[in-house]
Amino acid sequence: MFNSIFSGGATAAGILLMLVSAATLGILNSLVFSFRTVQSRSFAVMLTLLPMVSAVIIFTVNDNLGVGVAVAGAFTLVRFRSVAGNGREMLAIFASMAIGMLLGMGYIAFAAIVFFAIAAMFIGITATGFGEKREVRTLTVRVPEDLDYDGLFDDILDRYTSIRQLEKVRTANMGTVYELTYSVAMKDIGRSKQMIDEIRVRNGNLNVSISSYGEHESI
Repeated sequence: MFNSIFSGGATAAGILLMLVSAATLGILNSLVFSFRTVQSRSFAVMLTLLPMVSAVIIFTVNDNLGVGVAVAGAFTLVRFRSVAGNGREMLAIFASMAIGMLLGMGYIAFAAIVFFAIAAMFIGITATGFGEKREVRTLTVRVPEDLDYDGLFDDILDRYTSIRQLEKVRTANMGTVYELTYSVAMKDIGRSKQMIDEIRVRNGNLNVSISSYGEHESI
């Protein structure tokens, strides 16, 4: 398991085995991290191909300091302009890179074992709902300036949340509205829409948003 297929030198058969293994584990990795979640097609494709790309890079720079420095310099030219992903996406990316690095060094069996260990833990944690009840989200509600917001939504929040705390109040739109920011833990995340609909009835149908896995969903 800990013996590299390149220990005796690189061969065409070894490189082919590395690429096939990277493609197979990449496809499986993408399928695992799509379990009970919605992800874009581009992200799924990226998870599929990232192990192969990482493996090729590691194979290229392995035992070659000059090439390694050149590759590192090339990567410094890359500027990521997209917003940071949530925890699930970051885990998926790091898992793909770790698998690719092991494959690039020739540890095929070790990479497979690491993948199946991560996949088993991820599916188990997701299936059991570990951490969901304590997941704190950010609820943002706007109310007109002439509306007394103190305690206005308490009964609604009591029905839908197990934890709620008013974190911040600020004015917006040149003082025409107040923006209330709450930290909440939903009793049932599937009832978020019902809660938002009831809040909109009281705040004059102004903007209401609730964070979801690091992002905001507005209605």
